[in-house]
Amino acid sequence: MNSQDSPDGRRPLGVAMIGYAFMGKAHSNAWRNVASYFDVPAFEQRVLVGRDSAGVAAAAEKYGWAESATDWREVIARDDVDIVDICAPGWMHAEIAIAALEAGKHVLVEKPLANTLAEAEAMAEAARAAREHGVQSMVGFNYRRVPALALARELIAEGRLGTVRHVRAAYLQDWLVDPDSPMTWRLNKDTAGSGALGDIASHAIDQVLFLLGGQVTEVSGRTHTFTTHRPGAQGLEEVTVDDAAWATLTLASGAIASVEVSRVAAGRKNSLKLEIYGEKGSILFDLEDLNELGFLDATLPAREQGFRRILVNEPEHPYLAAWWPQGHIIGWEHTFTHEMRDFLVAIAAGTEPTPSFEDGLTVQRILAAVEESSAAKSTLIQLSTQAAVLVPATAAEGA
Repeated sequence: MNSQDSPDGRRPLGVAMIGYAFMGKAHSNAWRNVASYFDVPAFEQRVLVGRDSAGVAAAAEKYGWAESATDWREVIARDDVDIVDICAPGWMHAEIAIAALEAGKHVLVEKPLANTLAEAEAMAEAARAAREHGVQSMVGFNYRRVPALALARELIAEGRLGTVRHVRAAYLQDWLVDPDSPMTWRLNKDTAGSGALGDIASHAIDQVLFLLGGQVTEVSGRTHTFTTHRPGAQGLEEVTVDDAAWATLTLASGAIASVEVSRVAAGRKNSLKLEIYGEKGSILFDLEDLNELGFLDATLPAREQGFRRILVNEPEHPYLAAWWPQGHIIGWEHTFTHEMRDFLVAIAAGTEPTPSFEDGLTVQRILAAVEESSAAKSTLIQLSTQAAVLVPATAAEGA
């Protein structure tokens, strides 16, 4: 716990986190470690919130939280809570985030921003209003904090690829490949919003926007549910979300991106692959080798061309000066530590952290367009040029 007084004599920022399962564990690890590696404002892991009093109490003790609670409304009303980190399921995001922002709390919420476009729009409006009073908000697309992807963004921004022509993004998992895998809240539209589309296509689409900047103007897509019923408490229960999704995105720059996601791709545990092809070069990335970036310089003579492996763990690379000597790799969990670092620094500086709720809304609009296109049997969906503007982040945050 980072409990020392802040340099200006003010009390440490109080952090409350809502939710303690998969993402709660990842975020807790980041809160526990961020001050050990980065210069951040003083804060305390004040309270962990969950619905089961015994379960959340045990998690709070294990994950380094000072106390636990079961009522998030009481927690966000506390004067000693300044930051609310929302790791609860998507159907709870909008209600908690809007209430926290209106209570003057800085808010970090896991992706996707919300379960529905209407909820996302309401959250973005609440975030805009809160910023006028110095209250900050951020959505947790943690893959923006993979050093190799931050480096890829820098290379693209520097013009090393020239004009980017097309992108391939594939995020594949296999945890639902067995048709007898049990029903969970993630397979119910009322609680999850969507399936692979919101869960992992949101990451892939955010990476397209993060790496290239600009905006998506046209979308076509398809979603599909391969296993329509799964065993649950009521016997065989209907699966009301997608198992897989495909989309083609047209960007205002003229670049075309293809996105493919699945939770039934046998043998793929958590495989996010990105290929970015430009007129002067190309970039390859694979989350299963997250410390590496493939880079091709197509301006070299043909006899010298070929993808070269960049091991992204030099102190000059984004975020890595805080960690280990060269050659000592980092892991998936570090992306959340980088996320907390950026959020805390932005709060202290009074600047807007990224990705913003507006960025999350942009992704949500694209996800909704994929669903609309799928329902209309591959109709091309035009996105408003006024509604989907992405504000680029600083690539080297935390370098």
